[in-house]
Amino acid sequence: MKRFFRPLEKDGSAKKPTLSSSSENGEISGEGSKKEPLKFITWNANSFLLRVKKNWPEFTKFITSFDPDVIAIQEVRMPAAGSKGAPKNPGELKDDTSSSREEKQILMRALSSAPFGDYRVWWSLADSKYAGTALFVKKCFQPQKVFFNLDRKASKHEPDGRVILAEFETFNLLNTYAPNNGWKEEENSFPRRRKWDKRILEFVLQSSDKPLIWCGDLNVSHEEIDVSHPDFFSAAKLNGYVPPDKEDCGQPGFTLAERKRFGNILKEGKLIDAYRFLHKEKDMERGFSWSGNPIGKYRGKRMRIDYFIAAEKLKDRIVACEMHGLGIELQGFYGSDHCPVSLVLSEGRANSKETELSA
Repeated sequence: MKRFFRPLEKDGSAKKPTLSSSSENGEISGEGSKKEPLKFITWNANSFLLRVKKNWPEFTKFITSFDPDVIAIQEVRMPAAGSKGAPKNPGELKDDTSSSREEKQILMRALSSAPFGDYRVWWSLADSKYAGTALFVKKCFQPQKVFFNLDRKASKHEPDGRVILAEFETFNLLNTYAPNNGWKEEENSFPRRRKWDKRILEFVLQSSDKPLIWCGDLNVSHEEIDVSHPDFFSAAKLNGYVPPDKEDCGQPGFTLAERKRFGNILKEGKLIDAYRFLHKEKDMERGFSWSGNPIGKYRGKRMRIDYFIAAEKLKDRIVACEMHGLGIELQGFYGSDHCPVSLVLSEGRANSKETELSA
């Protein structure tokens, strides 16, 4: 049965979350940043609308308890604004059909309630219910600029809405949803991922103006310690297919080729894996961010593919980095197949900006 909603009240009792507005050069209008964010959450929601419909009370309780300054979301899976056959606006939610209007209203009502009403939100969306990212930032910690591509070009969005880059006073925050490697040497598999990794490497090498915090679903498990069953993932095949290059063999996200490229990005970009920096040993209960379906051959098979990557010059400020999911029954995953990952930084020194930029 179709549900109908009353219009939002004019008295502000159900205010919409503040939406983004930017000038042509990417600068944000409104109040300047009061101080830098220190608490972050990243989460692949595996359809943000489904999480709102099915898991919102539990996720809301988690966010209220942790009280992050920034929330980075991947796999929003909400289509961009624009009618069929017309150019799309990846920064706005689709609302030109009755079903899309209803879905947008469900989402916006959820985001109007506490604690989400305290955040400003930016979207980067695909043309269909696929991929997409969102960035929520507390209104007192607003970034100086926000871009939606790795080239820092105003108004341009990456295909499928895979990037949101926020520039704060003392660091840059990159939220990405990396494309899955796939299983074959075809356009939307290996070549697509190779191209993505090449562009990420170029980006981190050119991002020396401020320290970088890179988060999101990076779709790669760097080392054997980052998967629950290394032999299982190394031997994985799709319909018996074996790639020509043995370094492309195995579970997407755990092929040797991907892991080598990721390691090179960290090395060349002078970046560290915040979780592994603090947690040196394998943790079979809380050490993974993705879990396979509890029914079938992937039951109990888990990977750490969601990260906070930080510039080496920030390592002394890393207080905590945690996976918030537990066990093989997806406790703390809030309906997704990924659990939230958190990062907490200590406050920088009063002259941290000058120190970091001159380092």
